[in-house]
Amino acid sequence: MNVTLIILSAGNSTRFGYSVKKQWLRIDNKPLWLFVADRFNELFTFKKTIITANPKEVRLYEKLSDYIIVNGDKERQLSLKNALKYVDSEYVLISDVARPCIDKEILQRILSKKADSVVPFLKPVDTIVYENKTIDRNKVKLIQTPQLSKTEILKQALKSDKLFTDERAAIESIGGEIEYVEGSEALKKITYFKDLNLPCLKPPRKDIFVGNGYDTHRFEKNKKMILGGVEIDVDYGLKAHSDGDVVIHSLIDALLGAAGYGDIGEFFPDNDERYKNISSIELLKEVLNILISTGFEIINADISIIAEKPKLKNYKTKIQRNLSKLLNAPINVKATTNEKMGFVGRGEGIAVISTATIKYKDWYEDYNSRK
Repeated sequence: MNVTLIILSAGNSTRFGYSVKKQWLRIDNKPLWLFVADRFNELFTFKKTIITANPKEVRLYEKLSDYIIVNGDKERQLSLKNALKYVDSEYVLISDVARPCIDKEILQRILSKKADSVVPFLKPVDTIVYENKTIDRNKVKLIQTPQLSKTEILKQALKSDKLFTDERAAIESIGGEIEYVEGSEALKKITYFKDLNLPCLKPPRKDIFVGNGYDTHRFEKNKKMILGGVEIDVDYGLKAHSDGDVVIHSLIDALLGAAGYGDIGEFFPDNDERYKNISSIELLKEVLNILISTGFEIINADISIIAEKPKLKNYKTKIQRNLSKLLNAPINVKATTNEKMGFVGRGEGIAVISTATIKYKDWYEDYNSRK
């Protein structure tokens, strides 16, 4: 069967109620979105696998997989339209990342059908009341994903400006043929943090990741000197597109390196006017938000400042306390000279080396503690 897989993973997890977005929960050593994509591909050979992601996270998805990653949107349907631009197969199978426990049996039931839309569903077992009246539960279907669609028919159905809750509803609106198949309790959807009691989800590994950062800046007259978010009482600063906080720049690179997310220039290019003269504290806060929301927790960091001037003996503790508060983790700050050697030794600028350690946020432990 000629089928493309689309996994919708661009949501903001606003109802999930956790510091980590649900698509970034680590299942063993994989974020949920990658775990789901790999699980599907272990069960069936798809022509392509396309994953929608929050536009701010597309680069991170691409670093972790070889699947086709496309920009998602605020609305599920708009994300789907973006993904469908890359589909040239006869059929497309569409699933939400929040239903991770797909199994071979349910997938075979769906893929064995040839209707315009093939939809898994569950029969309700409880009494159903609608507008204070009991209705026949045998006439009710609890719809699930993944859903199989004929690609051209789905594209035609989505030309409408009307928003549909799923592909079935869109195809139904233009008179397409819908075929229902028995769904599975295993396809339970993760909406809230309490929904994580699914058998296919493993706790995250206990691995520790280490990253290094190195940065240098030359001195510039008549500019404030900011190191680690602390103003240094001298009449010169550091030349840079931002405020020149070489300590924080080095720390950011260490944190991004530990996560495998690249470097500071990929996130805050020095030719982007949005970051001109910006406080590096704001850059650090943004990086911390990225790391935390994508499943990491800071363990600690160690920072070495190499400078002939200014003398930092009276500032090290202030810098250390400031950064520890921001990272909510132990930070060590050291200062040394370069023994008069090189550009640092000649008093032309400052160099900083940072090492940071991080780990996966243990959602499994947090889930069990809430039970």
